[in-house]
Amino acid sequence: MAIKTISELDIAGRRVFIRVDFNVPLTPAGGVADDTRIRESLPTIKYALEKGARVVLASHLGRPKGRPDPKCSLEPVGARLAELLGVEVALTDEPVGDGAKKVINDLKAGGVAMLENLRFTPAEEANDEGFSRALASFADVFINDAFGTAHRTHASTVGIARFISQRGMGLLMEREITFLTRLLGPVERPFIAIIGGAKVSDKVGVIDHLLGRVNQLLIGGAMANTFLKAKGGRLGRSLVEDDKLALVRSFLRRAAESNVDILLPRDALASAGVNADGARVVAAHEIPEDLAALDIGPETSRGFADAIAKAKTIFWNGPMGVYESEGFARGTLAVARAVASSGAFSVVGGGDSVAAVQKSGLASQIAHLSTGGGASLEFLEGRRLPGLAALDT
Repeated sequence: MAIKTISELDIAGRRVFIRVDFNVPLTPAGGVADDTRIRESLPTIKYALEKGARVVLASHLGRPKGRPDPKCSLEPVGARLAELLGVEVALTDEPVGDGAKKVINDLKAGGVAMLENLRFTPAEEANDEGFSRALASFADVFINDAFGTAHRTHASTVGIARFISQRGMGLLMEREITFLTRLLGPVERPFIAIIGGAKVSDKVGVIDHLLGRVNQLLIGGAMANTFLKAKGGRLGRSLVEDDKLALVRSFLRRAAESNVDILLPRDALASAGVNADGARVVAAHEIPEDLAALDIGPETSRGFADAIAKAKTIFWNGPMGVYESEGFARGTLAVARAVASSGAFSVVGGGDSVAAVQKSGLASQIAHLSTGGGASLEFLEGRRLPGLAALDT
């Protein structure tokens, strides 16, 4: 695709609408709990400010269900951004309307305004033409730097681009595409993919597409249960997608035909509940009837780490267990440490996987931490992402 980058566009003194991904977690007190996504957008914002642009930022936050919700206001995000930039950030009282228009009209060169949560109206997710036109009226140049929403056909990612001829991608978006595209081209081998998470249905597209590219596939998380049951395992109370068993068996046959080695858990940490009381290590294919597999076990962690140590290229998406529960985070953290210390070219995507790498303190040893979970998966499936297609000139 012929997509221009922000550095290829004339933005000096102009109104530059930047779609960012500030969908960050908030603290119970209403502050920003993790500002990683805000920091990732700083290079693009600072570049625009250095060029004397009048910057208009737009994002969604949480799930306000198409109506204003104070708990989903971008006010704390704007406050944190102002601290990081060292400049005032004017937050509008609504995504569009007379109030927003006045704030943007009052912007001086080098000024920053942020629209209130785009999803305070159902028009955003509906890709409503009127809402798209209203957003476009705030800008001379449109920059999409929100890779995490590039797979969504929304007004602020697709609709707006129809009405702004000067458009392109930001520095974060450019970085995402550069690293993910590298995985789709010639790579140093062995190339392994580590796929976790809850459901086969969420990842079937990417594992199917990667089948012809990777040398080895490591599968963990609850989705591994479906693979184990497809091979005759007994999974107790573990989460299993019975309607995907035939699909998994077909995938396993094709993997064997393609000489792709599939590593499944050999042991699991199983418990009757996520509080970890009474959790014990059992064979992954023989989970007791009253227990559920909630994390990979120590033998699996060592086996996965040994495979990872031999890799030259790694893609990882999805946790190995119920990562949000401390008692079942060990497997995911073990994989994070193994990937970081492998020396391989590594790309990690998905919120829990990225969080595990950051928690390990080894993020600097990962080539790229992707800000897009679903978007990175769809990109690696070979899909044309709507948010990128809309920027094509």
